[in-house]
Amino acid sequence: MIAVKHNSEIHEFETLDQAMAWAKELGEFVRIEFDGMKVVGKFGADGILDGKFPNGEAYTWRKRRRQ
Repeated sequence: MIAVKHNSEIHEFETLDQAMAWAKELGEFVRIEFDGMKVVGKFGADGILDGKFPNGEAYTWRKRRRQ
């Protein structure tokens, strides 16, 4: 069983894929626990397109190179 904690609620899923899909749809900070491991974060940013996240927010991170 995969447990997803959001705020004070716990939701259970049969597979990690189901838990991740739910967390992506939620779009908020969650903690996923399975097999003694914990994965935390806000899931859903699958990629950057035209300088924006899928939710429309601008992607502004730039790598700075040292010389």
